[in-house]
Amino acid sequence: MKAKMVHECIHVLDLDASLAFYERALGLTVQHRMGPDDGSWENVFIGNDEAPFQLELTWNRGRTEPYDNGGRDTHLAFEVDDMDATRALHEEMDCICFVNERMGIYFIQDPDGCWLEILPAGETTR
Repeated sequence: MKAKMVHECIHVLDLDASLAFYERALGLTVQHRMGPDDGSWENVFIGNDEAPFQLELTWNRGRTEPYDNGGRDTHLAFEVDDMDATRALHEEMDCICFVNERMGIYFIQDPDGCWLEILPAGETTR
């Protein structure tokens, strides 16, 4: 059997804030949207040309309680080609939540509290 990872889903309270965050922080843009005509929920798949893997943002109308998306131990990791420029952007956005200088990585936090690991390109097997 062959299995290919295609997307990861996280639930978001404010879809517009999440879309703006992921576009600015990581360059991820809307690839596909789906949901019922009544607008009670929406799944928005975001990604970029760097990889076929997508992040699915699931929004449910009326939800006010924060979601538990697995906590900080469950996270996505992103390789970046320019750590200095990326870190400067994330410092400007004030979204850095943890730095591991020894490993040369850091984490940012999205509007729903999901941690995202940032590491230099070529270092995915840390």
